[in-house]
Amino acid sequence: MTARLRIYLAGPDVFLANAAEIADAKRDLCGRYDFVGVSPLDNEIDVAGLSKRDAALRISAANETMIRDCDLLIANMTPFRSPSADVGTAYEMGFARALGMPVFGYTNVAGDLLERTRRELGKSIVERAPGRIEDSFHMAIENFDCIDNLMLVGAVEGSGAEIVVNAVADERRFTDLAAFEECLKFAARHRSRGAIGSDRPRNKPARTLAR
Repeated sequence: MTARLRIYLAGPDVFLANAAEIADAKRDLCGRYDFVGVSPLDNEIDVAGLSKRDAALRISAANETMIRDCDLLIANMTPFRSPSADVGTAYEMGFARALGMPVFGYTNVAGDLLERTRRELGKSIVERAPGRIEDSFHMAIENFDCIDNLMLVGAVEGSGAEIVVNAVADERRFTDLAAFEECLKFAARHRSRGAIGSDRPRNKPARTLAR
C-alpha cells in the first residue's frame, strides 16, 4: 500500500487562541483528499530549562525537520500584522521550495500587495516618477500587480498552481478554510498526474511544474 503524501501546514494559525482546533480541522480536510496534514503543533519539543532564545532555535530546527519529512506545503498567506504574509510562513515557503517540493498557498484577504501597503503607510507613500512609488525612506515599494511579494507568488506559480483568494469577513480571516480546501484540490490534481511523490529526493532544486 502506498503511503499517503504528507502536507506541511504553514501559516500564522499557530498563534490563534483555538490553534489546535484549526489544526485538527485542516488535518480532517487533508484526510478527505487522502493526504496527511502535518502541523507545527505536532512537534513535541522539550524546552524545559532553556532560555527563550534557545527555545526559539529548537522550535525552528524542529519545524525545518518536519518540513523535510513532508512532500508538499500549503501556506496560509493571509496578511498577518502587516500588508504581507506572516514572515515565518514566508520563510517556510522558501525553505520547502528549495527542497524541491510543491508549494501551494491561499489568502482570505483580497487586493494586491500595493493596495494593502498604501492603506498601511497612508500619506507617507510618494510617487517620485511614473511607476516609481516610494516610502518615507525613499525605498521603492513593490508594484507588480501581485497578491503578495513576488518571490512568494513565484513559489506558488512555479509549483504549477495559483494563490487561492477568498475574501471573508474579518472575524473569519484566519479560520475560514474554504480556500485551504481549494489548495487541497490543486494538490490532488498534481498527485493524479504524478507530479508529487513521496520518493522526492530531499534537497533537490525546485522545478517548475505544469499547471
